[in-house]
Amino acid sequence: MDITPRYLTGQVNRDLKKKMVFLAGPRQVGKTTLSRGLPGADKGYLNWDVVEHREHILKRELPVSDLWIFDEIHKYRQWRNYLKGLYDNRWPEQQILVTGSGRLDLYRYGGDSLQGRYHMLRLHPFTVAELGLKTNSQLLELLSLSGFPEPFLGSSKTEARRWSREYRTRLVREEVMSLERVQDLGQLELLMLRLPELVGSPLSINAIREDLRISHKTASSWLDIMERLYAIYRLPPIGGPKIRAVKKERKHYHFDWSVIEDDAARYENLVACHLLKWVHYQQDVEGLDYELNYFRDNDGREVDFVITERRHPRMIIECKWTDRDIDRSLRYLSTKFPEAQAWQLTAVGKKDYLSDTGIRVSPAVNFLKNLV
Repeated sequence: MDITPRYLTGQVNRDLKKKMVFLAGPRQVGKTTLSRGLPGADKGYLNWDVVEHREHILKRELPVSDLWIFDEIHKYRQWRNYLKGLYDNRWPEQQILVTGSGRLDLYRYGGDSLQGRYHMLRLHPFTVAELGLKTNSQLLELLSLSGFPEPFLGSSKTEARRWSREYRTRLVREEVMSLERVQDLGQLELLMLRLPELVGSPLSINAIREDLRISHKTASSWLDIMERLYAIYRLPPIGGPKIRAVKKERKHYHFDWSVIEDDAARYENLVACHLLKWVHYQQDVEGLDYELNYFRDNDGREVDFVITERRHPRMIIECKWTDRDIDRSLRYLSTKFPEAQAWQLTAVGKKDYLSDTGIRVSPAVNFLKNLV
């Protein structure tokens, strides 16, 4: 299967005509492949991890090209000042693309602000819509292989498992070592092995602290690191005057959902990734104020996902593995926010109908194929 161009390729080209573009996302999600497929990329590509390229960057001996691509330059402590100087003194037709496997908006290192000089775009793994999947069996294959290009396009469950194990190791041993100050990498690796078992439930830092025998500050710091490196992302609960919602603990999910053994939890993680990709697209490309949350109140009611616009619920989604009666918490929340679309999505279910209260029950693939 040839998936070119990626869903952000056109937007990258449009934004490069106006400002610098920061293309961020998880390691091995396809940022380099996308960037090197752009016109002029063959001459202007520089990777900070390549010694020869790094020397050219530091000496400011840049290639003669209308497009400069700086891959992983955020590992250079002065990268923001460096890019600011290049941008402010560039020729009008010079385009600058910056890619990185960390959150480029957070790795500042005390440099001058680049505010107003760049557009941020976040690249996500493959999803149902981008791949053009239409059936439950195709969804289950994506669920098994993950949405990262290498394991998905390899179409082998065994090779996908091997890739996932190696991916986690490289993430800790290479990305964390180059970008963060962590002394006990062994304990951090244990945390990465523990987290997949906790997907779908509010994440208690105290519980992690007790499991790994580390301080609350260390546990919190390590979770922040994993989020900055696009290993995980966390969702806050929604709140408001209409509901008695909990307001502290966040749920977490993995960009590589294949690390989760339980089928139902892995499926919920897959849906979370699809929703986050759509929300980030609305933020980065359309400029809309969307957020992805979940709902849980003090009476024990919980709904997996709530998409809000300016803090107002616009879409409410509950995930089930197979056909089930409509979830009581979904019913409750949909009555509180009748203007929001309400969906109950199944991984292997076949029912597809609209309830008398306006809740749509559907196989997940029917919903996911209309996102990004």
